Amino acid sequence: MTPRRGFSFAKSRGKGSCFPVLGFILLCVLAPVVFFLARGLYAADLDYIADVPRKQVSKWREWQALQDLKSLLSEEVLNVIVSSTNDLGPFSLDNFRKNLSASWRVVGLETTNSTHELKQPTHVRQEKPKMKDGRSSDGLPLWTDSPARETRRHLIERRREKRAAELVKEDNVVTVKLENAAIERSKSVESAVLGKYSIWRKEIENENGDSTVRLMRDQIIMAKVYLSIAKMKNKVELYQELIFRLKESQRALGDTVSDADLHHSAHGKIKAMGQILSKARELLYDCKLVTGKLRAMLQTADDQVRSLKKQSTFLSQLAAKTIPNGIHCLSMRLTIDYYLLPPEKKMFPQSENLENPSLYHYALFSDNVLAASVVVNSTITNAKDPSKHVFHIVTDKLNFGAMNMWFLLNPPGKATIHVENVDEFKWLNSSYCPVLRQLESSTMKEYYFKAGHPNTLSFGASNLKYRNPKYLSMLNHLRFYLPQVYPKLDKILFLDDDIVVQKDLTGLWDVDLNGKVNGAVETCGQSFHRFDKYLNFSNPHIARNFDPNACGWAYGMNIFDLKEWKKKDITGIYHKWQNMNEDRVLWKLGTLPPGLITFYGLTHPLDKSWHVLGLGYNPSVDRSEIDNAAVVHYNGNMKPWLEIAMTKYRSYWIKYVKYSHPYLRTCKLNE
Repeated sequence: MTPRRGFSFAKSRGKGSCFPVLGFILLCVLAPVVFFLARGLYAADLDYIADVPRKQVSKWREWQALQDLKSLLSEEVLNVIVSSTNDLGPFSLDNFRKNLSASWRVVGLETTNSTHELKQPTHVRQEKPKMKDGRSSDGLPLWTDSPARETRRHLIERRREKRAAELVKEDNVVTVKLENAAIERSKSVESAVLGKYSIWRKEIENENGDSTVRLMRDQIIMAKVYLSIAKMKNKVELYQELIFRLKESQRALGDTVSDADLHHSAHGKIKAMGQILSKARELLYDCKLVTGKLRAMLQTADDQVRSLKKQSTFLSQLAAKTIPNGIHCLSMRLTIDYYLLPPEKKMFPQSENLENPSLYHYALFSDNVLAASVVVNSTITNAKDPSKHVFHIVTDKLNFGAMNMWFLLNPPGKATIHVENVDEFKWLNSSYCPVLRQLESSTMKEYYFKAGHPNTLSFGASNLKYRNPKYLSMLNHLRFYLPQVYPKLDKILFLDDDIVVQKDLTGLWDVDLNGKVNGAVETCGQSFHRFDKYLNFSNPHIARNFDPNACGWAYGMNIFDLKEWKKKDITGIYHKWQNMNEDRVLWKLGTLPPGLITFYGLTHPLDKSWHVLGLGYNPSVDRSEIDNAAVVHYNGNMKPWLEIAMTKYRSYWIKYVKYSHPYLRTCKLNE
C-alpha cells in the first residue's frame, strides 16, 4: 500500500506542475530555433533581392532617391534640373546646389553623402560613395553607366556644339536679311518716303531735310565701293553697269545741295541705282572688303579735308591782305580830286575843338576810306549830341588826300573832324621808336620780303597772318603813342576801323577806371583768350613777370586815361618790351601781345555789352548780344567790305554806307 500511495502522490503532484515546466522547456528549445529561422529568412530575402534583375533594382533605387529629393528640394528646383537634363544629359546636383540661393539650400545635410544624378526627366538615382572591393557602404554592388549611356553623352555633347554653331549661323542670317530688306526698299523707292530712305545708314527723320540729295550721295559712295570690288574680281559686265549708273547719278546730282533743286528725273535715277546696288550686293558683298574700301575712302576724304582747310586758310589770309577794286578806285578818284582843290577849301571847320579836353575825343587810325566813313557815320548817327564829338583820324601818305576829300564832301554833321598824315610826325622815327628800327632791319626785311620764302599752300598757311602788311604800317603801332599825338587831351576813345557803333558812347567817359590806364572788354570767357595764347611762357622773361592764366582783353574800343598814361610811362614800358622782342622770341608780330604786356595790371574791365567781338570769324555770335551791343567788331579775316564777309552780319555795316553817293556808284560799289 505504501508504495502505491507514494506513486499516487507523485503522480498527482506531477499533474499539477507539468504545464509551467513544459512551457519553459518549449521556450528554451524554440527560441534559438526561431532566431536562426528568422535569420535564415532575412538572408534568403537578401539573396532574393540580389537575384532580382539589375534593371528592377535600378528602378527601385531611382524611385527611392526621387522620394528623397522631393522631401529635400522644392518643385521649382526639380523643374530646373529636369529641363537642364533634357539638353545636357545626366546632371550632378552637387554642382547645381552650389549655385542655389541661400533660401534653396538644405541646412544640416552633408552634400557629400547625398550626391544625386538625374537620368531621365522623371527618374532620379542616388550615387553612394565608393568603398574598397567595389561595393557601396551598405554592402550592395555599385551601379555603373553602360556603354550605351557613354554613347548617349557623346551624342549630347555633339548636339550641344551643333546647336551653338546653328545660333551663330542664325545671327549671320538675320544680319543678311536686314541688309537685304534695306536693299529691297530701293526697288520700291517711288512708293517710299524719301526722307526716311537710306540704304547704308539710318537717317534721323527730318521732313525738312534734304534727304533725297543725301540718299543719292550715299548711293554714289556705295557704287564706288562695289565698282572697285567688281574690278578686283573681274566682273566686267557688272563693272560696266555700275560705271553707267554712277555717271548717271553724278550728272543728276551735280552741285545740288537741296531737294528742291533736283531734276524731276532724279527719282528714276535713284531707283535704277538701287537696283544695280542690290545686284552688286548679291554678287560681290564681302564684309571685310566693303569695310576696307569704306575705310580707305574715309582716309582719302580726310586728307582732302585737311588739304582744303590749308587752302582755305591761305586764301582767307590772302583775301584779308588785299583791297577790293572798288575801294581802291574810290581812294584814287578822291585823291585826284583832293589835290585839284584850292588850299582854302582843304581846311576843316571848328579846328578850335581839337584840343578842348571837355569834349568827347575819338582816335581812329586807318588807311581804308570806306571803313573809316562807317565808323564816323555810325557814331554820329547814334550820338545824343554830335556837336560835342571830335574825330581824330590818322592815315598814311597814300590815303591822306582821299580821306580828307571824303570828309570834306561828307562832313559829319555838327561834329568836328581832323585828318593827319602819320608820315608827317617827325618825332616818330627809328631812333625813338623800336618798331620802326626793327622794320628797317635786314632781318625783318628778310622775314617779309625774301624772294625764296615758301609761299605754297602746304607750308606756312597758318603763319601767313603774321606776314600781313598791316604789321609793317606804323598806323598799327601808333596806339602806343597817344599822349605824344594828343598831348593836351585827358581822355580819348580809341576805335578800330572794322567796328560799327550802335549806341551813344559818351557814357564811357564817365566810367571810373580806378587809377587804371586802359578800359577794355575782357575776352577770357574762353580758355584760348588768356595770356598763354599770345605770349611765349617758355621764355624766362615772360614766365617771371606774367600769369599765363591772366585774362586777355580786346583792342577795337578802348577808353584811355592819358593823364595816368603819362604818370605810369606806358610808352616807356612798351619800348622796353619791344626792344626785348627784336628777334620775336617773346611774341609774334601784332599789337595785342605787346598791348597785353604793356597794360598788364593797368586795365579796367568794362561791361561786355559795350563791345561785342567775333563778327569777322565767328558764325555763332548770339543775335541778341549783337543787337544790345554799343559797338560790334568785325575782328578776323571776314571784313564786311570784303566778298568773304559773312552775309548774316554784313547788314549791320552796310546800313551806314552811302551807296547812292556818286563816287561809290562810279567805282561800282554796291550792296
